[in-house]
Amino acid sequence: MANASWVFSPTLPQFYKPMISFKSIAIVRSNSIFKRVCCSTVHGADKALSSESKPSRVVGKGCKLVGCGSAVPKLEVSNDDLSKIVDTTDEWISVRTGIRNRRVLTGKEKMTGLAVEAARKALEMAEVDADDVDLVLLCSSTPDDLFGSAPQIQAALGCKGNPLAFDITAACSGFVLGLVSASCYIRGGGFKNVLVIGADALSRYVDWTDRGTCILFGDAAGAVLLQACDSEEDGVFGFDLHSDGEGYRHLHTGIKENEEFGTNGSVVGFPPKGGSYSYIQMNGKEVFRFACRVVPQSVEVALENAGLARSSIDWLLLHQANQRILDAVATRLEIPSDRVISNLANYGNTSAASIPLALDEAVRSGKIKPGQTIATSGFGAGLTWGSAIIRWN
Repeated sequence: MANASWVFSPTLPQFYKPMISFKSIAIVRSNSIFKRVCCSTVHGADKALSSESKPSRVVGKGCKLVGCGSAVPKLEVSNDDLSKIVDTTDEWISVRTGIRNRRVLTGKEKMTGLAVEAARKALEMAEVDADDVDLVLLCSSTPDDLFGSAPQIQAALGCKGNPLAFDITAACSGFVLGLVSASCYIRGGGFKNVLVIGADALSRYVDWTDRGTCILFGDAAGAVLLQACDSEEDGVFGFDLHSDGEGYRHLHTGIKENEEFGTNGSVVGFPPKGGSYSYIQMNGKEVFRFACRVVPQSVEVALENAGLARSSIDWLLLHQANQRILDAVATRLEIPSDRVISNLANYGNTSAASIPLALDEAVRSGKIKPGQTIATSGFGAGLTWGSAIIRWN
């Protein structure tokens, strides 16, 4: 299976050259610098881009993490609460997953509301104004709108320059893909400030009578701000990304096959009924085996691409799916348990939000300190998985 590698070379007339290789995706560093040239024909863009707008920026090849934030719904649902609606107990859930509580959206709360709150906290920590954001990436599989929610988040933040905003759908791997995408926009496109938001509301797609899945998931949002910097301050060192559609059957939420209207002499099957999605379908044993197999390998490759050894890792920050997965991966990588970030006991599996949520809590509590190196990895539906070696600045 081939993966696309992006090589940034100062000898090319363009700032990048796509190539196909059988190696994992990696950035090959050079001494080149990149210009961002902006143009648009979208209605209203004249306010953001005109002959007197901001000049094209020239930035260094580095990017660093300078701010983080998170947000969770108000309602907390404990294992004991679940035991009242399904045949389960707190002990049964906690022993098998490590989860004791989760947060669930209710009433007028929306996923986008959590995303906006998390993004604002990240901007506040970074001391960056919303007007200075060049790009908003929303990593989510559960947007409030079928066409994507990133533009609504951009508007709610008050980004007056109309920066590009779009969704990335890669389930629980989404945030890692967002990080890598942001770094590529900064290194190769001259973007200066990129918001990466991981937010999901999987409670909308959970069958709350199925104890095999309803015990696992919760809702949350987390965000980071990546900023262009000189190479000496670079904070995204190497990464490794994959997908395997053959594994789709193990974890998915597909379109329901709705009944069709009668034809009345018209075209058969037309018009169709409105579409909807099924509940989350998961083969827990297969997903567990998959994660324990591919995640350690992916982290190792990301370290190799970064030119770093395992000993350089200060923290292991994995997608918060199951404590047994976290423990198994840490054992494979020979990383002590006291260097593994874990908060899923309080939130459960929050999909694309889990990594930035855990990162934000660890940073604000003082556990993760400036200059420390973090090996992070996401894995989930698709099947998709990926790792990135980053430094908190």
